[in-house]
Amino acid sequence: MEQPLKTLTAKDLEARRQSGDALWLLDVREPHEFAYCHISGSINIPMNTIPSRLSEIDVNAAIVTICHHGIRSAAVAHFLIAQGVTEVINLEGGVDAFARDIDPTMGRY
Repeated sequence: MEQPLKTLTAKDLEARRQSGDALWLLDVREPHEFAYCHISGSINIPMNTIPSRLSEIDVNAAIVTICHHGIRSAAVAHFLIAQGVTEVINLEGGVDAFARDIDPTMGRY
């Protein structure tokens, strides 16, 4: 039976980043979306390229999946879990929530 997907809020993510938690931030949006705005330190691997680029992802790290609102990243999180990745967490509300709650200077769309 599949475990429920772990999630965290933008505030929780920022608290973990500030405390020095080693998180692998995986932004699964398209390159033009990533170029417009992204969370510093995140790595852009678009959703449709994840299966062919799996070797680029640090599957031994705590991975936080990120998209615009949290829907695409949730799908990627489920995919990674199905591939045997053990620590996957989806960012609730995506970069939009991060811009709203943490970094108001960040572009929103």
